[in-house]
Amino acid sequence: MSSIRYPEEFKIEAVKQVTDRGYKIGEVAKRLGVTPKSMHDWIKKYGDTGSQHQTITGQQDELRQLKAQLRRVTEERDILKEAAVYFASESKKNMIIDWVNTGLK
Repeated sequence: MSSIRYPEEFKIEAVKQVTDRGYKIGEVAKRLGVTPKSMHDWIKKYGDTGSQHQTITGQQDELRQLKAQLRRVTEERDILKEAAVYFASESKKNMIIDWVNTGLK
């Protein structure tokens, strides 16, 4: 009996059909022309690969979104700081003007 070597990507995709898409091992094995034993072996070896990849990708997306949100919030904070300094100085000017005006009367 000859042994066919399948690429790792092929095996991972076959495993995903069972683990992610819910197909039965026998169905996938028959459709792909492999033995159910091969499918079981591949699931043992690659079963978590698809889930881990999705988790990592999801985490990377979340990290990218959080970094963008942090940049935006930091910019907003800096703008508010500048506005506070501006309005504080304007308030001081108005207080001085009021003080001068009351002293001139």
